[in-house]
Amino acid sequence: MISFLARLFLKAEGQDETALRKAYGVLCGAVGIALNVLLFLGKFFAGALSGSIAITADAFNNLSDAGSSFVTLLGFQLAGQQPDAGHPFGHGRFEYLSGLAVSVLILLMGFELAKSSVLKILHPAPVDFSPLVVAILCVSIAVKLYMAFYNRQLGRRLNSAAMLATAADSLSDSLATAAVLAATLIGHFTGLMIDGWVGVLVALFILWSGFHAAKDTIDPLLGTPPTHEFVEQIRQIVMAHPAIIGIHDLIVHDYGPGRVMISLHAEVSASENVLELHDEIDNVERELQEKLGCSAVIHMDPIVTDDGITEETRGRVAALVHCIDDAISIHDFRMVAGPTHTNVIFDAVVPFHFRLTDAEVAEKIKTAVRTLDSSYFAVVNVERSYT
Repeated sequence: MISFLARLFLKAEGQDETALRKAYGVLCGAVGIALNVLLFLGKFFAGALSGSIAITADAFNNLSDAGSSFVTLLGFQLAGQQPDAGHPFGHGRFEYLSGLAVSVLILLMGFELAKSSVLKILHPAPVDFSPLVVAILCVSIAVKLYMAFYNRQLGRRLNSAAMLATAADSLSDSLATAAVLAATLIGHFTGLMIDGWVGVLVALFILWSGFHAAKDTIDPLLGTPPTHEFVEQIRQIVMAHPAIIGIHDLIVHDYGPGRVMISLHAEVSASENVLELHDEIDNVERELQEKLGCSAVIHMDPIVTDDGITEETRGRVAALVHCIDDAISIHDFRMVAGPTHTNVIFDAVVPFHFRLTDAEVAEKIKTAVRTLDSSYFAVVNVERSYT
């Protein structure tokens, strides 16, 4: 149905990724509102017909889902706004906020279902059986599974945390309704009133889904490192230019899907023409924009490439650092000779949660450098990797 409606109402050709995300988000939100309202009406009727508190509660769960779909729709509408003076990087993070709101609704629904389930365990009551009620519940399960399927497919295609959170919510709803249906059938054929026990199990699953959905939306808001694949794409594009000797200090700033800025330091030969190097850096920034859709700011780091002693010492220091730990890397290496000693200056990069403190890393490196030459004094700046 979504594919049909997309062909009918959306014009994918000629639209950029941001506009397409907004269009699909609004469409899925509108479809979600319509389907959840219909499910609410059907289950409310079935609950009144059978006298089942579980079915009636499930009906109001669908009504809350309609509210979640509205939040998703609103999130995509706001996220699709163009950058303005107050928000020069756009409004893409609204999509993360809408996904977080949906996650909170999932958690609230899980707590409410757990509370009502405990009450059913303490005060069990029989449920009237009706083929119409069973049919309504079966249709509801099928609709919710379909909603989970299309939201997950589009969520993965568009890398949308809000859609993936909605998919998790729909899957939880289908399981909750399946539990209500199972309890209804078991109660009818065996006389066992297990609504409450089944409800507790479903509530725990819903809470688990809500927790993970919330984590998936909170992480990008707080700031997470880029994926290894994205870092490799950046590295390959930059290093494909002969003038670039190496890169470091790569930082990826995520302002929402399709709104990524990156900054990095590119090592270039200090002996080359600075105007030509600047032109090459401009070409790299333009290529990153065209191929990855991200704005790039590149800082040039000139390094000495025609001094045999500096190059040889850099290689020997790098080998010594790797003896301390393979996870440590160095960059911005230079040597400043003086009358009594030579300063060997460089940055050492270590991962987060490294087994040694920054002071311990610096001390070990200084000791190792002294073994190369007693006149060498290491000036080390220890920093953490952002990737």
